[in-house]
Amino acid sequence: MKRFIFFLLITVSIFGCAVDKKQIQVFSYEKPAMVLPETREGQPPNSYSINGVSYYPLPSGEGFVQEGMASWYGKKFHGKRAASGEIYNMYDKTAAHKTLPFGTYVKVVDLSNLREVIVRINDRGPFVKGRIIDLSHGAAREIGLVGPGVARVRVVALSKEVGKIRSGNSYKPLVEAKDFNKGEFTIQVGAFENEDNAGRLAERLRVAFDHVTITTYVSYEEKTFYRVRVSLSKDLTEANNTVKKLENLGFSETFIVAL
Repeated sequence: MKRFIFFLLITVSIFGCAVDKKQIQVFSYEKPAMVLPETREGQPPNSYSINGVSYYPLPSGEGFVQEGMASWYGKKFHGKRAASGEIYNMYDKTAAHKTLPFGTYVKVVDLSNLREVIVRINDRGPFVKGRIIDLSHGAAREIGLVGPGVARVRVVALSKEVGKIRSGNSYKPLVEAKDFNKGEFTIQVGAFENEDNAGRLAERLRVAFDHVTITTYVSYEEKTFYRVRVSLSKDLTEANNTVKKLENLGFSETFIVAL
């Protein structure tokens, strides 16, 4: 027992020293990191604290900024499994997005009233043309979206603070550098209530594409749709090239989905 306690004390001591180093030395951080550019006032961007961790908006040139229509989903999916594997809780502040990695925190600003909310991506969607994000009921209520149902929003990706770097007499936040162009992406070409129609489209697409799949999706109205998707790519540039190819073949209602 004494030997175990001695080992535990040594482990805690070493771990504590390692954490202190990571807070002030860039090279000790294992993943890519970056120092955010200062605002016009010479200060770091405003941070958001979530569960004791600080998050910062990524600059548009390095991160992810998107504008479009947002919607929300609630009771019919409450308690069901989200695409990430989590159980959907309509009262949490989460959201569904087609391409952002699960676990990404984003700031969502309702452009009609400038109210904002921070949400974590844990689901895929919305699979409606023209919509970019589906908020949980709890998140939608915070920005006044529940009543109107849809609104134009700005989505800004946030990056986690992983330490600080000394600059003169002060310390600047060091944040995790994310590349949202990398991942695994596919393109949805169509969705059908009739499985045979989905199968016929899939057979047509197999002439031009090696990877064609049919997956099922249950809508808000609890209808089952059969989604036809093509291609697998490792970055958004390649996925966008496939979208252009599909447009040339006459498929204009396609969109990219992250797996």
